[in-house]
Amino acid sequence: MTQSSMRLAGLALIAGAGLAATTAQAQDKGTVNLSYVEWSSTVASTNVMRAVLEQAGYEVKMSSLSAAAMWQSVATGDTDAFLAGWLPTTHEDYYAKLKDQLVDTGVNLDGTKLGLVVPAYSEVDSIADLNEHADDFDNKLTGIDPGAGIMRLTDKVVEEYDLDLNLQSGSGATMTAALKSAIANDEDIAVTGWTPHWMFARWDLKYLDDPKNVYGGAEQIHTIVRQGLKEDMPEAYAILDAFEWTAEDMGEVMLMNQEEDSDPYENAKQWVEEHQDMVQEWLPES
Repeated sequence: MTQSSMRLAGLALIAGAGLAATTAQAQDKGTVNLSYVEWSSTVASTNVMRAVLEQAGYEVKMSSLSAAAMWQSVATGDTDAFLAGWLPTTHEDYYAKLKDQLVDTGVNLDGTKLGLVVPAYSEVDSIADLNEHADDFDNKLTGIDPGAGIMRLTDKVVEEYDLDLNLQSGSGATMTAALKSAIANDEDIAVTGWTPHWMFARWDLKYLDDPKNVYGGAEQIHTIVRQGLKEDMPEAYAILDAFEWTAEDMGEVMLMNQEEDSDPYENAKQWVEEHQDMVQEWLPES
């Protein structure tokens, strides 16, 4: 073997050893289990957090659950964290019941809103006026999964406003599909909506006024973790605790996820790679 070949072989051995050490270090850090609901906002934030934790050397598993199961899974320690605690109103029931069994690390996104959303061309501007146009809306409100906090609040809206429209459950995907179809046919539709959501960038929409303030004012999205995570995985806890972004940041990822055949995880990795200045603020100093 020539001297050059020996030198190259040595460098390859060193590089391989370094890679093995890095892999071992990542494996030593353990696995973080994130739970989430199939809402476009939560899919975006959870995949971004997965990419960030993986950058820090953790294995990450994601569990898609209903809203109720998501809260329960962290309270029981079956999963480590979720990034979709809508407080103080949307998830107030879950939080009131489970707050002593979990840890609220604080706000990861400020300035959310939720309510009934209609196309901008609709003649209706207020929830109080829906009964006068019930036929135009096919006597129904199009909702999402039944365990979502916004569905509980919308049930209350139907009661408080004595609406002659029935709330129909489904999923985030079926809701946006129904909205797309109605707009394509210039029809009226009222859906359970929230901000941030990519549909506001896709279509011209408006919230219906809520004079009785059943939906409440602006909310915040909180990061919720299991008890003991700070002690078990202090670095992972610190990353989850530090994570905070804006509706515009989330909107970028949500729009990427709406591209045909796109992969939310690959989109999140791309976004994380392109926003390293922000990501470094979430990572503990080495």
